[in-house]
Amino acid sequence: MVRTRFPGLMVLALPLALFACGPRDKDSRNLDSLDNELIEAGNANSHDPAMMSALQDQIMVDPSLAHKANDDAVRPPAQPLSGAVPPENIAATPSGTAATTGQATSVAVKPTPAPKGASCPQCDAAKASLTLGALASRQHDRRTAACAGALRYSAGWADRLPADLPLYPDARVAEAAGADGKACALRAVSFSTGASLQQVMDWYYTRASDAGFSAEQQTDGSQHVLGGTRDRDGGAFALFLTSRRDGGTDVDLIANNGR
Repeated sequence: MVRTRFPGLMVLALPLALFACGPRDKDSRNLDSLDNELIEAGNANSHDPAMMSALQDQIMVDPSLAHKANDDAVRPPAQPLSGAVPPENIAATPSGTAATTGQATSVAVKPTPAPKGASCPQCDAAKASLTLGALASRQHDRRTAACAGALRYSAGWADRLPADLPLYPDARVAEAAGADGKACALRAVSFSTGASLQQVMDWYYTRASDAGFSAEQQTDGSQHVLGGTRDRDGGAFALFLTSRRDGGTDVDLIANNGR
């Protein structure tokens, strides 16, 4: 029979083990309480009713915009964002004529006289010109041709056309250029409109003739040119018009006495 040589040691070991477990569990509980206290102390808003209400409140979402919030999405949106250009006739009235502004309604439109001759030198100049500057350099008016080399392109020049020859009421500017200084006040603008060629030409003829220009028309069948000069200030302008397939008109306007 095997006997334990130190029975007293076993009796003492069990209470010591139990005693060792007790303080460790108490320390753990104390550490947990301390952690909670530190967390609550660091969060100044933990007991703020307004802040807690805001944090716990439901997030408001606009259903009509939720499907477009794809700035950081991995998958593409359900449909591409629309980049469509408005139609040319967006400013047209139900009858199909161009919408008018105060400039248009204040002037009684007069019909443009028919071309005096069969030739159209200005039409040939327009066909040979790739830019507004090239077209201006081919004008018969010396001041216009001399200033053509100083043209600088910017959409802002479209707002500085002569007061007598402004943009057509529903004009959509595609390109504009201008030159100032050294007797130059040249303006050149390309634009389109939903109005018919005849409407645009009659509108400009009315304004030009009322302003003292000796305006006349040239045409080669596909393109029409309305141009004229004014003796009192040496003013000159040329209007190049081409019909569009949708019934509108593409226009290039060059004038040497801009604002």
